[in-house]
Amino acid sequence: MPVVPSAADATLPEQQDLLRLLRGVVDPELGSDIVDLGMVRAVEVGPDGAVVVTIALTTSGCPLRAQIQRDIRSRIGSVPGVTDVRLSWTEMTAAERSSAMGKARWNVAQRPEDTAVGPTTRVVMVASGKGGVGKSSVTVNLAAALAARGMKVGVLDADVWGFSVPRMLGLSGRLAGQQQGERTVMVPNERAVGDGVVRVVSMGFLVEDEETALMWRGLMLNRGVQHFLQDVAWGDDLDYLLIDMPPGTGDVAMGVAKLLPRAEVVIVTTPAVAAQKVAVRAVGMARKSYLRVAGVIENMSAFTCEHGETYSLFGVGGGQTLADDAGVPLLGQVPLEPSVSIGGDAGHPVALGDGPAAEAFRAIAARIVEEAVPPPEMAGCTARMLDAAVAALDAADEAEQDRQPDPSTA
Repeated sequence: MPVVPSAADATLPEQQDLLRLLRGVVDPELGSDIVDLGMVRAVEVGPDGAVVVTIALTTSGCPLRAQIQRDIRSRIGSVPGVTDVRLSWTEMTAAERSSAMGKARWNVAQRPEDTAVGPTTRVVMVASGKGGVGKSSVTVNLAAALAARGMKVGVLDADVWGFSVPRMLGLSGRLAGQQQGERTVMVPNERAVGDGVVRVVSMGFLVEDEETALMWRGLMLNRGVQHFLQDVAWGDDLDYLLIDMPPGTGDVAMGVAKLLPRAEVVIVTTPAVAAQKVAVRAVGMARKSYLRVAGVIENMSAFTCEHGETYSLFGVGGGQTLADDAGVPLLGQVPLEPSVSIGGDAGHPVALGDGPAAEAFRAIAARIVEEAVPPPEMAGCTARMLDAAVAALDAADEAEQDRQPDPSTA
């Protein structure tokens, strides 16, 4: 299917830029990016903007082929100037496959400190160009809606100066510690939502009072967020990690992009032209950092009074205009409702209730799971099947040992 490029840029992308972008595509089974593993054999850019990527799979029947294909198409297709993305598949030889798996094991052994976020966790940065567009309330309600679908969702409150996530989710108390080998890591505070759970890390759990002002410079902010990614026991079972980004395109945004090159970005804006024009900068930041923009959410889209009259208090069309300019989908429009802010103040996300705003958040969460940033399907992975087989053999050995008579009683 042809990919719609940004209307603002018709120049052809450079091959090295596309390779850098492909480093954000991680093989969920091996836990390393496909460039480092040697899976990317070639990247060719045609004069018409069509890009052909040749990928060598560990096996032709790899169950993650669809996931890798989707990630490559979405990332390369988001580059301005790209008109189409085509994939050519080949298979590794036994020696190449052995080398790739050895490389993956080496990466895990040599770089355990990169982040504590598991390779199967889908990372979504919720960003905006400016403050006041409701980015934190969008993050919290999406987390609640995803958890209500039975998922395990992490929320990293990267807005260190303006932390608000703990209150919006009704969480409080200090973060506990847990020993992992020779170091102590932080354990997120949790809130159960139906069959799912929301795990939260925020500076709000580390200060004495919610009204404490943090006067940190950029390097300290970046280091604080780095600790939240490296020194937190997020859990290997985490489906999504939503990162509530600070407004703008400063140190924290660049730091997170460097630590998590596989992250996807969702841009939040209001219908106002002023907000939409500023939000374009967040799109530019993501693409210059080789991150994929997964879509746009328009918040505070309209207000409907109790008599049924609808008023566009912040204008009309900003979200759709931003999505069109960026060449990405508009994931949804959240109406302006008092229940959103009331629920946030009380620690009861509106997405868990009823009403148009709740329905909008649940619909956006569904689009994220089903279309924009779907979780990987790991059921048929070689590593998972091998682990299950080894576990079964171990259990059989233990059962056999239990059946053997004790020589001391013979």
